[in-house]
Amino acid sequence: MIYDCAIIGGGPAGLNAALVLGRARRSVALIDNNQPRNAVTHASHGFITRDGITPSEFRRVAYEEVLRYPSVDHLQAEVVSIEKTESGFEVLDSSGLRIQARKLILATGVKEIFPEIEGFYPLYGKSLFNCPYWDGWELRDQPLVVVSESPGIYHTAKLLLNWSKDIIACTNGHASLTFEQKKWLQSKGIVVIEQPVTAFIGQNGQLEHVQFTDGTQVSRTGGFVAPKFVQSTPFAERLGCEKLESGGIKTDESGRTSIPGVYAAGDSSYFMPSQLIFAAADGSRTGMCVNMDLTEEDFAI
Repeated sequence: MIYDCAIIGGGPAGLNAALVLGRARRSVALIDNNQPRNAVTHASHGFITRDGITPSEFRRVAYEEVLRYPSVDHLQAEVVSIEKTESGFEVLDSSGLRIQARKLILATGVKEIFPEIEGFYPLYGKSLFNCPYWDGWELRDQPLVVVSESPGIYHTAKLLLNWSKDIIACTNGHASLTFEQKKWLQSKGIVVIEQPVTAFIGQNGQLEHVQFTDGTQVSRTGGFVAPKFVQSTPFAERLGCEKLESGGIKTDESGRTSIPGVYAAGDSSYFMPSQLIFAAADGSRTGMCVNMDLTEEDFAI
């Protein structure tokens, strides 16, 4: 059979697109490798009716809802390649299965690349995070550190004042702040440290100290580390989709990419803000666009 749409990625964007298309009685192949980016997160926040839900429970409920619609097939597999065909697209998975589809939604999300700092990963998702909107409330009124190698540290440090007044901003050896920005942060009580961070020290997931190249240590109980974001798969580039300067897949206001028949939804499109509720909404919008485009094509026959 030829599916109306193949969706690559089973995060909130892909799931919500599948929900919309399933309810529109479209045949959908939802292909997911079951490796969600937020698997280390203890709880997801900021999504009304789902605040504090664990990522695994979110996925369980979402798949339960989506798969109520008989035209949606869930294929747990790793996609190996995607080729353009006369009828649409052919998706090849790691088992050798070939899936034919008229339309394609890329909802593959992004990968985070964190600074290489000793001790980071045992603490990540427990006392070190990357988004204040997700985890700032849980760290409120604690001594915090923010580590970022980009100019965005100025914005993040300011933002964190909503949750704590005891903040150290670390540029990890990079000249990320202007003289005026450093003065402003310091005037608000934020300590700026520009030497590289060599280690996060803690145990049982709890941060205790941040260590710097000169051997000094600062006591902290939590914080935020800014990653770089890159596409988690090469498929958009291989298909020839135009990209944004940020690295996201460029789309129009409805999720269409520069390649006819290819759509992008969620983090893979806009990178930031990286929030469940944004990704789900984007998936819904893109699913509606795919259904309308299919409807127009079928009506013209």
